[in-house]
Amino acid sequence: MSHEVEMVNGVAQMAYAGETPWHGLGTKVAPDLSPIQIMSKAGLDWSVEKETMTTASGVEIEGKKALVRSSDNKVLDVVGDNWNPVQNSDAFEFFSEYTLAGDMEMHTAGSLKGGQMVWALAKVKESFDILGGDQVDSYLLFSNPHKYGKAIDVRFTPIRVVCNNTLSMSLGQNVANSVTLNHRNEFNPAMVKEQMGIASEKFAKYKEMAEFLSTKKFSMDSLVQYYNEVFPRTYQGKKDVQVKTFADLSSNGQKAYSYLETQPGAQYGEGSWWQALNSVTYLTDHKMGREVDSRLTSAWFGANQTRKIRAVEKAVELAVAA
Repeated sequence: MSHEVEMVNGVAQMAYAGETPWHGLGTKVAPDLSPIQIMSKAGLDWSVEKETMTTASGVEIEGKKALVRSSDNKVLDVVGDNWNPVQNSDAFEFFSEYTLAGDMEMHTAGSLKGGQMVWALAKVKESFDILGGDQVDSYLLFSNPHKYGKAIDVRFTPIRVVCNNTLSMSLGQNVANSVTLNHRNEFNPAMVKEQMGIASEKFAKYKEMAEFLSTKKFSMDSLVQYYNEVFPRTYQGKKDVQVKTFADLSSNGQKAYSYLETQPGAQYGEGSWWQALNSVTYLTDHKMGREVDSRLTSAWFGANQTRKIRAVEKAVELAVAA
């Protein structure tokens, strides 16, 4: 069975500082490492370069370059002439001024999909709690893809401590919670920091949303509607299937409902849209998929990340209507 986390000589290319992360993957390192030090501990201290490609007869292939890794000469992908790689060192240096100022501390770093996706996660020195004990911490995630068609992504990722669910900050178009950059332009960290703001405004907005959801109760009918919106039941590719009861839900919809009162932290906001939202994030982060690392990939970069954004948006929509 294939794994998402890159393995080199039997060692997972991941490292974490402090408490074990929700996915439980990687090698534990000292909690006070600099961004560049944790990059090295995770086995990510390599660069990528574009190299000329030729046919078997030695003719240069115009418009195409091989993206080659320095550590082992592995070809990570084929890119165009105007594709600009971002080095891992640049991605990790992005955090340096914040860690030096004491505003953040490095938490985890790793390589997925054979080196095509490198990421770093830093814990922001900011948190809040809901209902007197349900703590949510703030993190900043930097994903640096070495793959054609994938964009650099820098975003806030709240994590619920009681269950280690990674939450999605979907707060509407007026609050920039992430910056996405393609590889056609040179990476400009100053511009990214300016766009992000790297300020408490975003986290404060998320707190407002969480507190709002914790005060709004769902009905059984609206809860069925919610799970069907997040995990739609289909028949022959169509979504217009009649769903009126929990028994009519898709398999994942039924699973999310089964975790409503059994998930860690279920006692916080019982009967509220906060509880309903967290049953979805608990399922996506901890139960869906066969492997832990495939769940990590999907939760942060794949289908489940999109699903969690949808879950937030729909929870707010139904809570407003409640």
